[in-house]
Amino acid sequence: MGCLFIIIALAVPRIVMFVAFLTTNWFQRAFETRLWPLLGFLFMPYTTLAYVAAMLNNSHALNGSWLVLFIAALVVDISHWGGGSRSYRRRSSRRKA
Repeated sequence: MGCLFIIIALAVPRIVMFVAFLTTNWFQRAFETRLWPLLGFLFMPYTTLAYVAAMLNNSHALNGSWLVLFIAALVVDISHWGGGSRSYRRRSSRRKA
């Protein structure tokens, strides 16, 4: 069941975050406020899920392999933002020509 949850989280992270928020207390245990999970849901879902996993499974410490997972999720989220802006520039330059 855990592997299925991870596969679904890779495909649709925001839906997994929403379901986990409604059915578990993971976000309350990992974060002190509701602002950071909300911002993570909107802007960086993979990073937020990686942070929650690290905080819950590594006694509230971000080190070792959990740090590697967090950095990899950060790179994926940032690349989504960068890829979107590159695609936008490409489309807008085609319209002008």
